[in-house]
Amino acid sequence: MLDFFAIFSKGGIVLWCFHEAGVTESFTGPVNALIRSVILQERSGNNSYTHNALTLKYKLDNEFELVFVVGFQKILTLTYVDKLIDDVQRHFRDRYKNELEEKGALKLLLNSFEFNDEFQTLLRMAEESSRSRGPVLMKSFEKSQKSQKTVKSMIETKGGDKSKEQGGKNKKGNKKEAPAPEPTVADPQKGGAAAVSPKVTENGNQTLTQEEMIMLKREEFRKKMGGGKEKSKKSPKPQKPKGKEKRVWDMGGSSTKELDYSASNGGNSLETASFSKDIMEDLGFQPHSMEGDLPTVDYESSEEGEEDEEDRSAVVTSPDKKSAKKGGFGGMFGMLKGLVGSKSLTQEDMEPVLEKMRDHLIAKNVAADIASQLCNSVGKKLEGKVMGTFTTVASTVKQALHDSLVQILQPKRRVDVLRDVLEARAQRRPYVITFCGVNGVGKSTNLAKISFWLIENGFSVLIAACDTFRAGAVEQLRTHQRRLNSLHPPEKHSGRQVVQLYEKGYGKDAAGIAMEAIAYARNQGFDVVLVDTAGRMQDNTPLMTALAKLIAVNMPDLVLFVGEALVGNEAVDQLVKFNQALADHSMSDKPRLIDGIILTKFDTIDDKVGAAISMTYITGQPIVFVGTGQTYNDLRSLNARAVVNTLMKA
Repeated sequence: MLDFFAIFSKGGIVLWCFHEAGVTESFTGPVNALIRSVILQERSGNNSYTHNALTLKYKLDNEFELVFVVGFQKILTLTYVDKLIDDVQRHFRDRYKNELEEKGALKLLLNSFEFNDEFQTLLRMAEESSRSRGPVLMKSFEKSQKSQKTVKSMIETKGGDKSKEQGGKNKKGNKKEAPAPEPTVADPQKGGAAAVSPKVTENGNQTLTQEEMIMLKREEFRKKMGGGKEKSKKSPKPQKPKGKEKRVWDMGGSSTKELDYSASNGGNSLETASFSKDIMEDLGFQPHSMEGDLPTVDYESSEEGEEDEEDRSAVVTSPDKKSAKKGGFGGMFGMLKGLVGSKSLTQEDMEPVLEKMRDHLIAKNVAADIASQLCNSVGKKLEGKVMGTFTTVASTVKQALHDSLVQILQPKRRVDVLRDVLEARAQRRPYVITFCGVNGVGKSTNLAKISFWLIENGFSVLIAACDTFRAGAVEQLRTHQRRLNSLHPPEKHSGRQVVQLYEKGYGKDAAGIAMEAIAYARNQGFDVVLVDTAGRMQDNTPLMTALAKLIAVNMPDLVLFVGEALVGNEAVDQLVKFNQALADHSMSDKPRLIDGIILTKFDTIDDKVGAAISMTYITGQPIVFVGTGQTYNDLRSLNARAVVNTLMKA
């Protein structure tokens, strides 16, 4: 049933493995894919991973730096796998604990761990424990509890005494004999016997008789009526005089002054609008040069020295005093910090800190599901790890989360557009970039920014107007083309415009226009083709099909998803459905998905930079460009550590 079971160290040394006959070739590939896609990318929050036709389940042993992996066919449902991994981990640790602590390099390399017999025993026990039992026979009616009940016991009466109500009248309506006298109890005050009426259940009061219930309700009614009379005795509130009185300001201000400045503002706005960028260009205004690589996004991160001093003070400060301190990340986790003296971390130790951490990430605009997966991954990464004497739980968890976020934002592959354009030029073909995204995120604006950056580095650009749906899309690109050419006059480039627009109007097939534009760029010797597509919601099936067709037919070198830095949970839905649409409507076995991300409106979010984490975590692709304003110079590259430092600030 199992294809393989492997135990290896985080350094890559296989300590022991088991595999069925004929699956030797499929052993290394899935495990390497698991290491690259899950363990190295800090995505170990879920203990399951799918690779082709195999399902891999794994468990991390952080105390001895081990990984336990089991693989089986995806079509199988094996309920005993989790129990098997736990049992194997426990028995393997107990048997080779001394060897693992000593970390004898020769023993690890020689692979001298004998564990086959014990593994077979554990596997047999796990399979027997999950083996389905036979069907349980249904009870006969004679053996059921319902057969023991009588018709009389199943009749419900309103008074609570079934025998009394049933005995009052016979079937013909004739009265029967008087019922037996009610039981009496001695009254200690009167010295006699007092009749006790039968107990009834009404509104959850099971200890009151029917007469007592009536008296109680009457008393409550009297109190309500009495309360209403007392309220009515209060003097009525004075009525406000009709009409609106003028406000009298305490500092002697006057409320009669007109506050409408629309007339003067209207004139100023017209003057400001007339002083457009074209006039500034005529006056000799030039943006600063963007030659070379883009500058990175920088933030003022919290001072590490203060944080280290704060962590050291936690050793000698009581939790109550520590919780009163504010500032930095310690203000949020101050009341949760406690010393861990050379013991292994457990989920109970980290649970309060991880919960606060999850709320902090969500407040910084990280999608809720992504925040939960990140915290679960950090918890599994630290569970069982032995802490030092002077180390706190909060500082350890914080550092682990910081490292995980940096690892996520670091791209798995580097996207160097300038280098790729030079390679395409050497092959005498244009480098094609396609922009896609939802409506209103700034695709055309950031396309113009990238055009300006490419022009500054000496490349010629052809813009393909493939947004044939939105009114004014072609005119917007034509305006950008005119302004970019005014910043780089043709006389400085051998009489040729460095930016040209290829458009065929509205209502045409976008994939056909992109194909024609790429052929035109190849014939005219353009270096880069920037394909602008129509904005579309991720639920619009016809437009998503058209986008997948455009990418599948033209096979661009780079597919960039343009997303806002303002979105939170919506980013997950957008990226998942865009990737799914590109995969579903692709015409090849290996479909082209999103290659990179442009994060726009980054200057409007202050320190809520969680959208960068959400988008990168979902796609696994890097953030190539960051838009930080509305001018052509406002284009940056991502600084992963600066973004993470901003995200971790309280």
